[in-house]
Order: sequence, then structure tokens, then C-alpha cells
Amino acid sequence: MRGAAEQELTLSDSQFRLFRDFFREHCGLYFGEDSRFLLEKRLARRVRELDLGSFAAYHYLLRKDEAGEQEVAAAIDELTTNETYFFRERSQLNALVDEILPEALERRKSQGGMVSIWSAGCSSGEEPYSIVMLAREAGYEPGVDFRVYASDISRPVLQKARRGVYRPASFREGHLQLRKKHFIEQDGLWKIDDEVKRHVVFTRVNLLDRSRVALLGTMDVILCRNVIIYFDIETKRELVSRFHDKLHPGGYLLLGHAESLINVSSAFALAHLKSDLVYRRPLPGEEVLDPWHSAARAALSPLDDEVGR
Repeated sequence: MRGAAEQELTLSDSQFRLFRDFFREHCGLYFGEDSRFLLEKRLARRVRELDLGSFAAYHYLLRKDEAGEQEVAAAIDELTTNETYFFRERSQLNALVDEILPEALERRKSQGGMVSIWSAGCSSGEEPYSIVMLAREAGYEPGVDFRVYASDISRPVLQKARRGVYRPASFREGHLQLRKKHFIEQDGLWKIDDEVKRHVVFTRVNLLDRSRVALLGTMDVILCRNVIIYFDIETKRELVSRFHDKLHPGGYLLLGHAESLINVSSAFALAHLKSDLVYRRPLPGEEVLDPWHSAARAALSPLDDEVGR
């Protein structure tokens, strides 16, 4: 009987378009035809868990005011990969702590205030906590030199982030000494030190909600890593433009290593730091090379060396 019920949960063409448009309008998630099976399979799981019986009933639930908002967050968790771990893409975090943070601190001397860092799409908190730990290890004082804000659209992952308790899988990069120093082991789980936890401000933000984003103020650094891969090109452009407006001139935007601004925005310069390539909002009067041109030159530079020989 269960097999027959599962076969009945098939998205019609019109239902697929309804869900596709709903998630795009609500939070920017985009599902093309190539993602149709994934959308159908994962939403069917929610339909069964809630014992709703049909996609039509589930779509109705999503559009309800209070109950719908909670279920939208659950659906987003189902549809996206919240895979993260401490010190992920370490070279980029090294660039943040070793190069970007001291530069921003120097700029703050004339402008006043602390360096503001925003982890946008922070998932279960590993990224913002990693920033605090590495910055402290480098001799910077959170609450004095810098502050970290972290946001996500999902309430469940934010609750996990605020608890600060993690399984061993969150430490796949090793870093045993940092784990021993900043965590307490309890029954096979690892609880982050309160001295790290208290320096991250978690808040729920839909990145497409302009009013919620505005409440965060202007930033020196924005990390939005492995998030825009879920968006279509127009939503990417809208979001990156918003990030540009949220950054102080000279501020930095850090994307995931698989993401770029090619064909998305020409408002950022590609900064070649010692540890990584990142994007930077230019200072007034600075020339901005097209990111496509900058990225191409970076990729071709080894070939230029060969030709020179």
C-alpha cells in the first residue's frame, strides 16, 4: 500500500511551476527542469511526514500565514544542503584573519567603531564560530576589534547554532588543538566554549527581504559562501547588488570557491590576496576591472610565464 501511495505523489506540470515560483519569490531558491525530480522527491517526503496526502494540500499549507512560515523553513531545509563544518575553505578564512581584518582595522581607526563581519547563510554556526576562534588565535579581541553577525533563513539550523553543540563530523578538517582549546566534550558531542559563543549574534534573515537585511547595518566583510549556487541569475544579481550596498567602500565579499561574479556583477574588484582570491568593493575613484577579465588573467598567468620562457 505504501508503494502505491508513493507513486501517487507525482508533481504535475502546473504543480511544479507553482512550487518553483513560490520558492523563487519567497527566498530566491530556483529549481529548473533539471531539478524537478529532486523537488518532487523531497517535497513528497514532507507531504508524507505531515500526512497531507497531496501536493495541493501542501502548497496550501505553505501559503498559510503562521503555520506556513514554519513549514517554509522546514521545506528549505529539505531542499538545500546545510552541509558545513569548522574551518571550511581554510585558505579563505586565513585571508580574512591575516589580511582583510588588519586592513579593515586600520580603516576603522579613522572612521571609528569595530570591524563588522556578516556570515550570511551561516547554517548551523560552524562558519561564524570559526571566524571568532581563528581571530582570537591571531590576537584579535572580539567585542573590541571586531564583531560577527550570522544569519540564516532556517529556524532549526539557527537553533542548533545557538546551542553550539556539534557531532564529530563538524570537525572533518582536523584542527585537534583548536577543538581541545575551544570545546568541551560531552557524551561524544562537542560543546563550544561560551567565550566564543557569546561573540556571535545570530538572527533569522531572508536575504531577499530588503527590510530585514537593512536592520544589520553596514559591514566591512560579508561571507556568503555556497549560497548563491541555489539562485537563478536575476536573483544572484539582485542579492550581490544588495551586498555591494551593505559594504563599506573597501569592504570584502567572500563567496564559496565554486562561485563567482562572472556575468553577475561588475561592481566588485577581484582582490588577489596571499591566501586566496576574494571580491572587494572599490574605494571611491578606484578603477574596477571586469571580474571576468581579472579571473581570466589570473588563470592565464601561469601560461604567460611559460610563453615568457
